[in-house]
Amino acid sequence: MSFPIRPIYLLADSQLLFQPLDGVPLLAPICGEIESERPKGAYIGASNGDDPVFYSIFEGAMDVAGIPECRMITSAYTSEDRDFLNEADLILLAGGDVARGWDVLDGTDMRQDIIQRYYGGAILVGISAGAIQLGLGGRPDEKPADEDDLIETFKLIPFYIDAHDEGNKWQRLKKVVSVSEGFSKGIGIPKGGGMIYHPDHALEPVRQPLIEFAKDGDDLTETLLFPGSEEERDGDDAAADR
Repeated sequence: MSFPIRPIYLLADSQLLFQPLDGVPLLAPICGEIESERPKGAYIGASNGDDPVFYSIFEGAMDVAGIPECRMITSAYTSEDRDFLNEADLILLAGGDVARGWDVLDGTDMRQDIIQRYYGGAILVGISAGAIQLGLGGRPDEKPADEDDLIETFKLIPFYIDAHDEGNKWQRLKKVVSVSEGFSKGIGIPKGGGMIYHPDHALEPVRQPLIEFAKDGDDLTETLLFPGSEEERDGDDAAADR
């Protein structure tokens, strides 16, 4: 049996879970395609230490999206957690500390189970640290990045990701991309913004322009990607190189 591959949603923060786009909640259209009579939403709070405050935000967002049955998948990853995750229609990886969360995901069966559910048709949503984890990798701490500092993550999106770091002019992301091997790209998602990575590999900015850093040899280029379809950006030359 084949399953549809769903878009992956990367958000800088939780704003877009509640702010409608053109009058429609961001996740409502894709959640409306779920065939289950009682869709399930799984919340992965490993990056923030399973903080119940952030889980309550998730519950509110799922109510908006039309997902009635929710559960926090704890860092202990009990058998009950795993049973629920393996039936989840939507999986959200929360924000917090990238390395702290990845240590839990990689140190349990949670990492592989999330990948399996994604290829089984589940919708993935990453917020802040969770968005970074869905990309190629991130830094384990605030030390200056070098090649040895990078931790490899899910790699479900072929870019390095960072979020809400525009105040620092994306220095962290630029450093990560610059020390990577060969040709690579990084995408910065500013506060209040998001990105949808579609199954056909199209990248869709949401609400705020994204910034793309591309490394080719010793050169690092910066490009702004504005909300709108890829065809519109190409046709209007909306992407501005700096």
